[in-house]
Amino acid sequence: MQGKNDAALQGRIEKRLSKLTDPGTGLDVLRMGLIRDLTVSDGVASLVFGPSSRHCPIAFRLGLDVYDAVRSVPGIYRVVVRAANFERAAELEELLRTKERDRVAQEAHHADV
Repeated sequence: MQGKNDAALQGRIEKRLSKLTDPGTGLDVLRMGLIRDLTVSDGVASLVFGPSSRHCPIAFRLGLDVYDAVRSVPGIYRVVVRAANFERAAELEELLRTKERDRVAQEAHHADV
């Protein structure tokens, strides 16, 4: 069950993602159906990112942009992105997990300073 704050955060995430466009189509990633199963719980956002094709040449760029858009929402402290319907999904997920680990480590370092 989602709390009131979680629902508000999800709304802010959806607003950010609605401004993120696929350069090939000019449509936003939500209207294109590239984002599924978006949930927020206690500041952790989880979603499934499915590029428009299994061989999408800009999937890594879009995946990173999706991660950055979600992570930039105040109140979101962790982002979990699962890639689907993409031949290099495991590589993309590892890249995004590494980016998340680096971001968490950087925030921890700044909190200690």
